[in-house]
Amino acid sequence: MKHLARTLRRQQTRAEQLLWSRLRNRQLEGCKFRRQQVIGPYIVDFLSVQPKLIIEVDGGQHAERALQDAQRTEYLQRLGYQVVRYWNDQVLRDMEAVMESIRAALIEIPSPPPSPGGRGS
Repeated sequence: MKHLARTLRRQQTRAEQLLWSRLRNRQLEGCKFRRQQVIGPYIVDFLSVQPKLIIEVDGGQHAERALQDAQRTEYLQRLGYQVVRYWNDQVLRDMEAVMESIRAALIEIPSPPPSPGGRGS
């Protein structure tokens, strides 16, 4: 899976390249994103570990894979991730709306509780 993820990083779609240019280097709300990351049996397009947000950019083939995508999303949500999906053409035509939607998703994700023995204990 790791080899496939590396290959996918080298063969990004134009929409993925454009979105990555806006997510990398903590440009969005200071969140660190990774691209083409393996989670269980899946490779997700973009992942922010903290908060637990996954961004998927789908091409036309996903219209025919709705059931598989729903199962994949359910699996990832069981692991505690929030999953947001955008079509390639959404990213290419209206990047600002996509970025605003991602920003809103980041704000909605609750912060994890402080760990025992942390500061102030």
